[in-house]
Amino acid sequence: MNAMKSQQGMSIVGWLLTLAVVAFVASTAFKLVPHYMDNRTLTQAIESVGADKSTRIDTVGEFYGHVSRAMQVNNIQDLDLNKVLSVTDAGNVFQAHLKYEKREPLIQNLDVVVKFDRQFSVVKP
Repeated sequence: MNAMKSQQGMSIVGWLLTLAVVAFVASTAFKLVPHYMDNRTLTQAIESVGADKSTRIDTVGEFYGHVSRAMQVNNIQDLDLNKVLSVTDAGNVFQAHLKYEKREPLIQNLDVVVKFDRQFSVVKP
């Protein structure tokens, strides 16, 4: 009889605590995943400049135009491309630096900051 009593399982308080932790993790994930998806989209747009043989991109302005179109197609509206991306022409390659941070409120005065900082060397098509 004692063996069965010691195997009762989790109490209601245990279940509520587990549910609270799962809800917190899910809420945080729902707030952060879109920022990582936007960064992945920007990274793919920058890397596609050299891979896309159908369009000829020779100037920094055309580079910005290509990435800007990708942002419009993928509905990335909360970033100013001129502030987060710097591009220089170094002969037959573009040197691009994507650097920005996003702040997402978590609980009252607690925010989560996600920083993105990446360098690209994209060969001109």
